[in-house]
Amino acid sequence: MKTDELMLKVENVSKIYKLGEIGGTTLRDELQRLWAKLRKKEDPTKKIGAKNYNKGEKFKALDNISFEVKKGERIGIIGHNGAGKSTLLKLISRVTGPTEGQIHLNGRVASMLEVGTGFHPELTGRENVYMNGAILGMTKKEIDAKMEDIIEFSEVRQFIDTPVKRYSSGMYVKLAFSVAAHLDSEIMIMDEVLAVGDIQFQQKCINKMKSVSEQEDKTILYVSHNMNTIRELCDKVIVLDHGKLIFMGDVEQGISIYSLKDHILRDQIELNQQRNNVYSLSDIFRFKKIKLFPNSKQSSNMKDSLCFIMDYSSSEQLSDVFFRIVVYFANGPTVGMTCTNKSTIIRKTDNGHLKFNVDLSCLASGVYTLKIYAYGLNSQNVTGYFDVIDENIVFVEIGKEEINDVTWNHARWGHVKFNELHVNEED
Repeated sequence: MKTDELMLKVENVSKIYKLGEIGGTTLRDELQRLWAKLRKKEDPTKKIGAKNYNKGEKFKALDNISFEVKKGERIGIIGHNGAGKSTLLKLISRVTGPTEGQIHLNGRVASMLEVGTGFHPELTGRENVYMNGAILGMTKKEIDAKMEDIIEFSEVRQFIDTPVKRYSSGMYVKLAFSVAAHLDSEIMIMDEVLAVGDIQFQQKCINKMKSVSEQEDKTILYVSHNMNTIRELCDKVIVLDHGKLIFMGDVEQGISIYSLKDHILRDQIELNQQRNNVYSLSDIFRFKKIKLFPNSKQSSNMKDSLCFIMDYSSSEQLSDVFFRIVVYFANGPTVGMTCTNKSTIIRKTDNGHLKFNVDLSCLASGVYTLKIYAYGLNSQNVTGYFDVIDENIVFVEIGKEEINDVTWNHARWGHVKFNELHVNEED
């Protein structure tokens, strides 16, 4: 039975590194770097494309991070490379200390920060199990009681008495995960380690982590770039971006925010007037600005519709204009489309306003993007697009648990046909 007992509390934690200092690599590399500097040559140890850092330059890997994790929770930590995920796990595991802030732990921690973490290459698999258990404060009798389960789960029984330096990376992961999952620790920390194992073992590990979380109330922190494993295992996610915590909460919303971190949810979006749509008929008509109604952004009272005002300019009156909206999963495939069945008259103006109302009754909860098309006949009776907004306009649909059975199998426009789109000229 899960409780509200607090297992981890991270308070205003920052981690700052000094770059370009002696001591960051081996003595041999430092001597090579010094000799090249004296001869005014390029650093021979620098990787291709790596940035040059001035001596003493500071890099903030984590910036004022705060969050709490309760007993039995399974937390996914996601973000781009360099966002601070591994640094955060190293701080929690006590591998290194924070520059600022405090981390409070309520229990023993079993960590897998990389393949073979905590293993001594000269020791056998069995000896490494005993060593890991001793580090966690377990007695030999307690480890003996777990040994058979560890060996059976790891699938390396034939090699358990072989020095682990002879193990493949996959064998390392299997034994290391088995040790972390079976020894008596209250908090399990996993950093992208399952990427090394085969698909069957990955699924086995995910099922095991679910089991120990639900039945033994173990708390799990899991870092991965595989969003499918995050979805399957975790009940919450933390999203990191350039060392800052930008979201903690629902898994799907977190994944969508991570995927669309460059597209901020806003009430008003100024559209690029200089865009060059290759399929546009002319510059007669242009969308200028989109303004979302308050209940259309991150609201539980959306009433199954998305409403917004689109500002436009038109250098001449157009009497036969239609509009189409295509909805996509966040950075994903097409969900569906809707369009106007009747043409709209567009007046000649520098500041016109169109009100759009999109029926979303067939959408489940989630984060989506949309694109807007204006098309029809121009003054030369040529059919085509007047303007197309293909920037990611982001909206959030919250509250519904399942999609209604409304399908429309169309390769280009997706599998959901929305009801008719309604567009009216606003005074």
